Amino acid sequence: MIEVMFVCLGNICRSPMAEAIMKHKLKEKGLENQVRVTSSGTGNWHIGKRPHEGTLEILDMHGIDHEGMTGSQVKSEDFRTFDYLIALDSSNEANLLRIRPDDAKAKIIRLLSFSKQFNDHDVPDPYFTGNFREVYEMIDEAVERFILEITE
Repeated sequence: MIEVMFVCLGNICRSPMAEAIMKHKLKEKGLENQVRVTSSGTGNWHIGKRPHEGTLEILDMHGIDHEGMTGSQVKSEDFRTFDYLIALDSSNEANLLRIRPDDAKAKIIRLLSFSKQFNDHDVPDPYFTGNFREVYEMIDEAVERFILEITE
């Protein structure tokens, strides 16, 4: 089984959105038993909290399940457990690289490196911008391409 963790700063906007989108797409493709998907944050402010209201609203608009999602923080064992730690921006990518233990197996990469439309750009944090629709579109396109890459 392929194990994927999406990582943003607080784990209430971007990474839970990416987690929910990927789970939804995997289920649509009948691949939900081949890939385990979760999300975390590099910060600890929102541990145990539900995703941001804006994230929940955009997921609801697209008929994507988000039941039971709560914030968590990346732990050192995640680097040994997961195959991919997918950062939503360069700042979180740098944080992951900085705290990565020597025996890490996880590949650390930015989500938009899989995108053709938004390649090499950061996914902006809608916690500050309020632009959940744009963030959804960016994540949706990149997640689709990421799924193709890891399941072919």
